[in-house]
Amino acid sequence: MTFGSLIRASPDANDDETICMTEPIATHEPPDANERPQGRARELVLMAVTVAAVYVCYRLVLPFVPAFAWALAFAVLFAPVHRWNEARLKRPNLAAGVSVTMVAATVVVPGLLVAGHLVDEAARGTMAIRTAIDSGQWRQAIAAHPRIATLVGWIEPQLDLPALIGSTAAWLTNTSASFVRGSIAQAIGFLLTFYFLFYFLRDRRLAFASLLNLSPLSESEMGQIAGRAVDAIHATFFGTIVCAAVQGALGGLMFWWLGLPAPLLWGVVMGLLAIVPVFGAFVVWIPAAAFLALDGHWGKALILSVWGSVVVGGIDNLLYPILVGTRLRLHTVPAFVSVVGGLVVFGASGVILGPLAVTMTLSLLEIWRVRASRRAPDPIRIADSLANGR
Repeated sequence: MTFGSLIRASPDANDDETICMTEPIATHEPPDANERPQGRARELVLMAVTVAAVYVCYRLVLPFVPAFAWALAFAVLFAPVHRWNEARLKRPNLAAGVSVTMVAATVVVPGLLVAGHLVDEAARGTMAIRTAIDSGQWRQAIAAHPRIATLVGWIEPQLDLPALIGSTAAWLTNTSASFVRGSIAQAIGFLLTFYFLFYFLRDRRLAFASLLNLSPLSESEMGQIAGRAVDAIHATFFGTIVCAAVQGALGGLMFWWLGLPAPLLWGVVMGLLAIVPVFGAFVVWIPAAAFLALDGHWGKALILSVWGSVVVGGIDNLLYPILVGTRLRLHTVPAFVSVVGGLVVFGASGVILGPLAVTMTLSLLEIWRVRASRRAPDPIRIADSLANGR
């Protein structure tokens, strides 16, 4: 029998003493001073490699940002339809495919029909504008009104109206031509949008779980940001795009009823201008009403003025509260900056990305404010403690 076994078998031996006598004593040596700089250097290298990798991924994702933005918007807007398909089809791939097909039929088919007529009307409209400039019809119409002719005679040297109108016509021609040239790129963008949309719909729960796992935010905070993002997309789409489309459609309908040239083209232009908060459909219908009045069609000018100011201008005030309510929760100035800045930075997809970025930034700042208020000491409690000598 060994000495160690005697100690373990002895009934009088203390367990702690046994451990001390039978196990070697652990020695804690201070870490080498050279290991700390090496560890920090490794962390710095890892951080630099991570930042470089994130930047490379950012550059890789950048060309696909518009497709991602529209796919995310469609995924949010058509989420109720997709949930309905999922509940009945019971197969995720089939449900996502059916939902994408429904979105494509709702968005792409009407868009292609409008685009085809729009290019034709843009070509005819630019030719009509050039003909009116070259023939001098606008000067003859103004000459019949001496007071207006005097005003135009003073304004014309300042603005060079013929050159301005000519450049506008040239811009319309170039825009329509570039639209035709970019049809292939637009088609590729549409395909990428629906490709991403399929996976956004099918794997939305997995994607949110992955974001929650990687995010430093809590589940409730992530839910708050996701809810604000969904509200921003709904408010932007229905409050901006749908309202602008209705205004453009009403304006183009009146142009067609009054017999004005290129009603579809000017309806689209009015809709696009209505997206920008400072501008609106009045930029188009006010000059059209003025030219109708100068040409002697006072009845048409009055009808267009009343329709534009009451119906087209008032539809925004009627539809926006119904479609949006308080979902966007942005002041007029941040809303303007988000839409216009988004259009400047991201192009057409900036209509979605701009308000979404501003809304999510404000949500993050709110989360930081709540966290800071939780950590801050209560001044009333501190004052009571000092008064009671604690």
